[in-house]
Amino acid sequence: MLTRLLTSTTAFTMIAGMAAADYSLTILHTNDFHARFEPISKYDSGCSAEDNEAGECFGGSARLVTAVNEARARSNNSILVDGGDQFQGTLFYTYYKGKLAAEFMNLMGYDAMTVGNHEFDDGPEVLRGFVDALDFPILMSNADISGEPLLADAIQKSTVIEQGGEKIGLIGLTPQNTDELASPGPNVIFTDPSDAVQAEVDKLEAEGVNKIIVLSHSGYNVDQQVAENTTGVDVIVGGHTNTLLGDHEDAVGPYPTMVGDTAIVQAYAYGKFLGELNVTFDDEGVITEASGAPIIIDGSVVEDQAAKDRVAEAAVPLDEIRNEVVAETAGPLTGDRTVCRAEECDMGNLIADAMLARVKDQGIDVALMNSGGIRADIDAGEVTMGEVLTVLPFQNTLSTFQVSGETLKEALENAASQHEEGAGRFLQVSGMTYAVDLSQEPGSRISDVMIGGEALDPAKTYGVASNNFVRNGGDGFAMFRDAENAYDFGPDVADVVAEYLAEQGSYEPYTDGRITVK
Repeated sequence: MLTRLLTSTTAFTMIAGMAAADYSLTILHTNDFHARFEPISKYDSGCSAEDNEAGECFGGSARLVTAVNEARARSNNSILVDGGDQFQGTLFYTYYKGKLAAEFMNLMGYDAMTVGNHEFDDGPEVLRGFVDALDFPILMSNADISGEPLLADAIQKSTVIEQGGEKIGLIGLTPQNTDELASPGPNVIFTDPSDAVQAEVDKLEAEGVNKIIVLSHSGYNVDQQVAENTTGVDVIVGGHTNTLLGDHEDAVGPYPTMVGDTAIVQAYAYGKFLGELNVTFDDEGVITEASGAPIIIDGSVVEDQAAKDRVAEAAVPLDEIRNEVVAETAGPLTGDRTVCRAEECDMGNLIADAMLARVKDQGIDVALMNSGGIRADIDAGEVTMGEVLTVLPFQNTLSTFQVSGETLKEALENAASQHEEGAGRFLQVSGMTYAVDLSQEPGSRISDVMIGGEALDPAKTYGVASNNFVRNGGDGFAMFRDAENAYDFGPDVADVVAEYLAEQGSYEPYTDGRITVK
């Protein structure tokens, strides 16, 4: 376009001189892949081979390989980075842990990634194995890992890569509350994100690096806060909140979202989009232009055959488990995070009802399910074990325990405390009803709690069923750690739900007003 505007040799010389000082870079990015090596449906769950052949599926590693190659071909200077949470979400992770993720990331030639909270789901040992299998650095600036021998020499706070003749600084960021979200163990201490990022920026700038990208698995809101609270950060490639930006109807903000001179991007989740951000830096390392979009990886993207064959090979040990039809549902079940983390959802009712039904004869009054543990929808018709495991992939076990009504109320307050952020601590319930008033401050939002048709009695002891993650303090439920008569070794919640569904015949999804949000 510029060449059409040039009218003289002098103009050309001026433009060329200006361009020589600029540096353009394409940043290709993914986040929250969650072991979706195979194509997914519009519900973000499994997609049949027939639907895939018909072009009705999205994502999958074979399409992602093609999309990355095509995007690289559009640019003469690009990098590929990831915003964390490669781990967890399908049987591929349950079976292979991080090995398959490392294989495909190496194949696609990633330059770096940050540690997501789910990279800690199986503790430092599995994370270390993943790190050792990668051909590129994995980063985390806001954690003290010096006391964890498995990680102390394995994960860097930041790194510098050379691309197109320039040095680029990359900094990693992980959720500050990862100790509540996963299982990092007692030796990993998480710290404030803005302070950690600024410390690494200062170090990189002292080394003469003036183009700095943060790979952040901390969420869209935190990314904006980090941009506001720091200097020297040019781009933040985000994750954690599965945020879609850009011109799509479900987008929550522009792509990129600019906060001062910092460009913030994120590309939803599950390999459904490939982020493509084109930035131009001046000689001082300041962004002068930033544009792009998340590219949808739909059926029009041709699957790379070698990658498709490798995924099929890796799936062989899993097929017998996941193809077993365990139940039938008369309508679609909604596990979408934007619904279940905000209000009563029919998937939450199913899971909580199944948990309560399993242990009601043991003196259990209520069941609580953290919405962050609900990971996908299920469409109408036959339900396979693979679909159930995609909804409930964490291998959490059914826990039972006893707490006072006062403690139960405290737990409900915690559940509603981060409602605006779409936090996974929001509780789906069975055996009880409650109301949330978002006009009140966190800590005073819960009212009208009814259990068994009677108002909650703060002094009474109630039997509770949940999962072992919540019972042991995950998602901020520290009040349950000292519960009485705690037993955390029940069956896998996914098995509980599958068996309950099987008993129902053709299950009718429903909501009944057990949670009121106002």
